[in-house]
Amino acid sequence: MGIFKGLYNYRELIKTSVKKDIGGKYKHSFLGVLWSFINPLLQIAVYAIIFPLIMRNNIPNYTVFMVCGLIPWNYFSTVINRASFTMIENGNIIKKVYFPREILPLSLVTSETINFLISTIIIIGFTLSFGMGLTPYILLYPVILVVQYILLLGISLIVSSITVYFRDLQHFIGVILQLFFYATPIVYAVDTIPENFRWILQINPMTYIIEGFRDIFYNQTMPDMNSLGIILLIGIVICILGYMLFNKLQKRFAEEL
Repeated sequence: MGIFKGLYNYRELIKTSVKKDIGGKYKHSFLGVLWSFINPLLQIAVYAIIFPLIMRNNIPNYTVFMVCGLIPWNYFSTVINRASFTMIENGNIIKKVYFPREILPLSLVTSETINFLISTIIIIGFTLSFGMGLTPYILLYPVILVVQYILLLGISLIVSSITVYFRDLQHFIGVILQLFFYATPIVYAVDTIPENFRWILQINPMTYIIEGFRDIFYNQTMPDMNSLGIILLIGIVICILGYMLFNKLQKRFAEEL
């Protein structure tokens, strides 16, 4: 409870940090927030052209199928990448002013969540433009988002604290995320993977999150709530362990930075 009380006392700092992060992301950019749409749309255009040719899949409305995986993945990978830099980028502030250090990864995840909410318009736009429409299952969108948010918060606490002491982790994360992309059903369907390799997808929490978003937008069915519940519990455990690690390592942040 002391953790939540401390965060509540610094709620204005959290709010300011989130606003600054969102506003500063496209500061001095002519197109501004439009880049939240342009970047993923360019990716979608590339994948929609290349992967059907390479994989020769028979997935109906493949572009919508792929968009439902790519947008949540971009949210995930952006948060993890930025988490590895966030403490180092804010080193001067950490050394000069006291505040709960966990505010930095929390603000980062929250601001990227807002960007993801904006990017979700792209998913809805493609779903409607391909004549698929929307169903009441879209009401479960916040549930899946909360699961991903909690998972990302836990991972961000771990990554942001370890990187202060082990800077090479920043470079490892880029490589790991590239491998992780192909171990996640973003551009392919789970049932296209040979049975003896599906265990890789089954131990990947992003498989269930992306399949959840895909169910409510593309398949227009009830997502697997049991699997999402398990991922939620895993995310909560990672958050607890991540905070414990973060709390232990933050004592020497100022000296290391």
